[in-house]
Amino acid sequence: MDFPTRPQHRTIGRAAGSNPAVRYDRVTTADFDDGWEKDDPLPVLRTSVADEVPRKIITRNTSPDLSFDRSINPYRGCEHGCIYCFARPSHAYLGLSPGLDFETQLIARPDAPAILERELAKRSYRPRTIAIGTNTDPYQPIEKDRHIMRDLLAVLAAHNHPVAIVTKGALITRDIDILGPMAQKGLLRVGISVTTLDPKTARLMEPRCPAPKRRLSVIRALSDAGIPVRAMVSPVVPALTDHELESILEACAEAGAIAASSIVLRLPQEVSGLFRDWIAAHYPDRAARVMARVRELHGGKDYDPEFGKRMTGQGKWAELLQQRFKLACRRLGLDRSLPPLRTDLFCVPPKAGDQLSLF
Repeated sequence: MDFPTRPQHRTIGRAAGSNPAVRYDRVTTADFDDGWEKDDPLPVLRTSVADEVPRKIITRNTSPDLSFDRSINPYRGCEHGCIYCFARPSHAYLGLSPGLDFETQLIARPDAPAILERELAKRSYRPRTIAIGTNTDPYQPIEKDRHIMRDLLAVLAAHNHPVAIVTKGALITRDIDILGPMAQKGLLRVGISVTTLDPKTARLMEPRCPAPKRRLSVIRALSDAGIPVRAMVSPVVPALTDHELESILEACAEAGAIAASSIVLRLPQEVSGLFRDWIAAHYPDRAARVMARVRELHGGKDYDPEFGKRMTGQGKWAELLQQRFKLACRRLGLDRSLPPLRTDLFCVPPKAGDQLSLF
């Protein structure tokens, strides 16, 4: 028998509407309304942060779909709360739900800069571009107080180590004093994700991210500081934001972006159910159409993880989208390939007490 579920909190400013069970748990629980609860106002669901001390901070990958082989995540979970975030399932590894837990129960790594220094100092280390922001956003709201990302940048800058940053956060402009000199040395590029220009859609889909106009102003500020910015139209949500593709690229180019990329919506594991619930709640008139197009993109499924297809999708609609993207980029001058970041400047700075070189 199905019982009506009673909400435990008011989820103001959250995208997920529930906490799906953690797939690794053998036992699950379910709340239900037995009629005895009082009608007192529910408490607001607040964000909590716990600290973690990882054994290492640089994560390696061998994915043929990615242009980098190493990355850093200063935080686990993301308060931006984007409903489509492909990183949500990673919270299950911590015994937490990819739903509301992902947005509200965050993990910070305050020792990450010191651990990074140790890893870069190893004799066996060979520099290649480190990507930051490929899983969760390093400039989510808690970075304002924690400064972990800024401290990581200080370490990378001291080592002349190349870094590529992806973010939706406006807080990145705080670090222009570090980022500007790195860009001048050829050690930095930044990707700013702009998914829609419609503030209402953005507020519902990415509830705690800066508004679209604010992200465009970030592109302008970074560009004015000499920092190369890639406009990232990611993800493109079919039947919801795909009609904005050209206008987003135009706005980003006008703001100073010099290159662009695009990825279609992908819904791995628990993200699929969360997104289906979200689209049905906020856009019931087009929910069926959106999901039908998503399945068309992924071979009849909500998601196809096959390398070479998961980022672009497959089928006629995917081909059409790619053609539109390429034509718009060519017209706007965004179809350039950025030069590789420099690795020849890398060096481990001397510490107090080290013997200095005679040459």
